[in-house]
Amino acid sequence: MNDVEEAVAAAFREEWGQVVATLIRVTGDWDLAEECAQDAFAQALDRWPRDGVPRRPGAWLTTTARNRALDVLRREAVGAAKLREVAVLARDDGPYDPDDEDDEDDSGVTDDRLRLIFTCCHPALPMEARVALTLRTLAGLTTPEIARAFLVPEATMAQRLVRAKRKIRNAGIPYRVPPAHLLPERTTGVLGVVYLLFNEGYAATSGADLLRTNLCAEAIRLARVLARLMPDEPEALGLLALLLLHDARQGTRVDAAGELVTLEDQDRTAWDRAAIDEGAALLETALRRGRPGPYQIQAAIAACHTTAATAEETDWADIAALYGELRHFVPSAVVELNRAVAVGMAEEPEAGLALLAELEKAGDLAGYHLLPATRADLLRRMGRTGEAAEAYARALDLVENDAERRFLEKRLAECRSA
Repeated sequence: MNDVEEAVAAAFREEWGQVVATLIRVTGDWDLAEECAQDAFAQALDRWPRDGVPRRPGAWLTTTARNRALDVLRREAVGAAKLREVAVLARDDGPYDPDDEDDEDDSGVTDDRLRLIFTCCHPALPMEARVALTLRTLAGLTTPEIARAFLVPEATMAQRLVRAKRKIRNAGIPYRVPPAHLLPERTTGVLGVVYLLFNEGYAATSGADLLRTNLCAEAIRLARVLARLMPDEPEALGLLALLLLHDARQGTRVDAAGELVTLEDQDRTAWDRAAIDEGAALLETALRRGRPGPYQIQAAIAACHTTAATAEETDWADIAALYGELRHFVPSAVVELNRAVAVGMAEEPEAGLALLAELEKAGDLAGYHLLPATRADLLRRMGRTGEAAEAYARALDLVENDAERRFLEKRLAECRSA
């Protein structure tokens, strides 16, 4: 990849959400916004090699996409509504500057990306559709990536996205952050979106890199905004605490060669102590409210890891108990998988394997590479390397991320040689 292609790829990672969010605000047309944003990036690949990478790529891309949308709407302007859309876009024909944005709704929030999240998370939409639509429009995730995140077929996810956009259009759902008295009904969906946005950055479902640091940074930025917007909501504080505690370890999760480093092998002296301290303080503040929730519990689990001086000092019994509490809030197979790991570490690997056997029998995680990978790790710790090798091989058939693939290949080779 040459320098210009790298610049365009970086701009996509960093600017896609802002470009699409701005176009949705000014056009009200979700499909047109995505189409024109894609066209702007295609033009960047064509023009930046000749003209050079602009000083502010995001502003260039937004202006280009807006001009493209204006051209499309002018061609299609046959009614009063379309003419009004053209007038909005044509009102300012200068280059877009996000610092000049002064359009705000009755919440006082001017952040287009936050408006986008709240629009996607309208209670009229099913919860999974809210999260999926935001990941598509804000983070630029592809439909296959979102389908893998939800463990559903690609065709199913594509249908959900189409239905969600249609619902927003037909129901006239407003593009704004709602007033304070309406925030509670959207809290769960909005926090879920930010959480999944961070997860995709922290452990990418596919691609060459394990980390997408721009998504992590964007999720933390949005979590901070939400914590300020809802200061009395302990789950907003818990989410921010959780993201900070995880992000504190980010620099040690891969080595200089880009290879995955497991939690127990990470250099704890290189963890971001300031982020850990801030996350722990936020968690303490949230827990004092006396209204525990899934993000506070997950933050407590992360705190168990980040406050242990060594891997051997990790309080796995406490972590297993916390996962036991978490499953009451989030009764999912992934939570049960994590609980199986904690039980296997706190007690004996056989106890974890017994829980994994129940998950395998249920079939909810069929096709999820971390199920056989977890089984393989517990078997490896028991010295049952032959069985572990078989499980690693099954995990390799399912994994999509290149860094995780190389790690599993390394473990498989070690088991076979043993």
